Amino acid sequence: MTLVDGQPQPVDVPAFLAGKKVVVFAVPGAFTPTCSEAHLPGYVVLADQLKAKGVDEIVCVAVNDAFVMGAWGKAQNAEAIHMWGDGDASFTQALGLDMDTGAFGGTRSQRYAMIIDDGVVSVLNVEPPKTFEHSKAETILAAL
Repeated sequence: MTLVDGQPQPVDVPAFLAGKKVVVFAVPGAFTPTCSEAHLPGYVVLADQLKAKGVDEIVCVAVNDAFVMGAWGKAQNAEAIHMWGDGDASFTQALGLDMDTGAFGGTRSQRYAMIIDDGVVSVLNVEPPKTFEHSKAETILAAL
C-alpha cells in the first residue's frame, strides 16, 4: 500500500515494475534506529546518483501501514522514494524475506535491497542478522 492524496491505495507491483529499472530496499521497521539513521537516508542522499545510473524508481518497503510509511518518508525528506507499507506482511512473506522478531514487533521484513529490471530481479542482497552492509545505497550504487 502507498499513500495517494493522504489515502492508502494498493500498489499493482507487476505494473509498477514493467519496463523499468527499480531498486527496492526493505527495512525491519519505520522510525527504527538503523533504518532511520542510515538505511533510508542513504537512499535519499544517493537518489540522484542511482537515477543517473539508469534507475527509474526507488522503493522502500516495511511491514508497517501506509500512514506510518508516509509519515516516515515525510520526516526523512524522502520525496524521491516510494514508501510502501506492507501492513499484513503479505508482500514480504511472498518473497520469503520475513522474520519473526517476537515480542519486539512480530513479523517483520529482513533487511535487503534488490535491483529489478523489467520485473526480473537481477541483484538481491539480503543482510545477515544484525548487519548493515549489503543492502545500503552505496552497495547498490556500486552494483549498477
